[in-house]
Amino acid sequence: MHDKTAEAMIESCACHRIRMAARAVTRSYDQALRPAGLRATQIAVLAAVAARGALSIAELARAVGMDRSTLTRNLGPLEAEGLLARGDEGWRRSRSLELSARGRARLEQALPLWKEAQKRLRRQLGEEGWDDVQRSVDRVLRSAERTPQRGARKP
Repeated sequence: MHDKTAEAMIESCACHRIRMAARAVTRSYDQALRPAGLRATQIAVLAAVAARGALSIAELARAVGMDRSTLTRNLGPLEAEGLLARGDEGWRRSRSLELSARGRARLEQALPLWKEAQKRLRRQLGEEGWDDVQRSVDRVLRSAERTPQRGARKP
């Protein structure tokens, strides 16, 4: 059975199309980062820790826009490889994450690969397309953050 409504939904659903685009871009960056043994999500985590210094999982989750459970799953391999280390318990009994020397070295190895992936996508989109994507993504993020979550308390 061919359902026109379902077909229209798949073709026009912002959530579906943005996720498709995100997966395609992620695959491209993952491929570029493969020689460094990192994935796009992992370099983002390492870069966030490097940029901000020691921080809690909750702070890191906010910085990279992931929920804590997804982030915790992503931290496992980075900790197992010795790229991140857990610090002492701090405020509210939360433990901080820190970039190890090995993590810093891996991030430095990966940065030129990331820059090349960034340059390639920018070249493929063209300067105007790149700027349009940046503005559009920013608008989508702001809009989604303002959307009330089901069951969330009102301010």
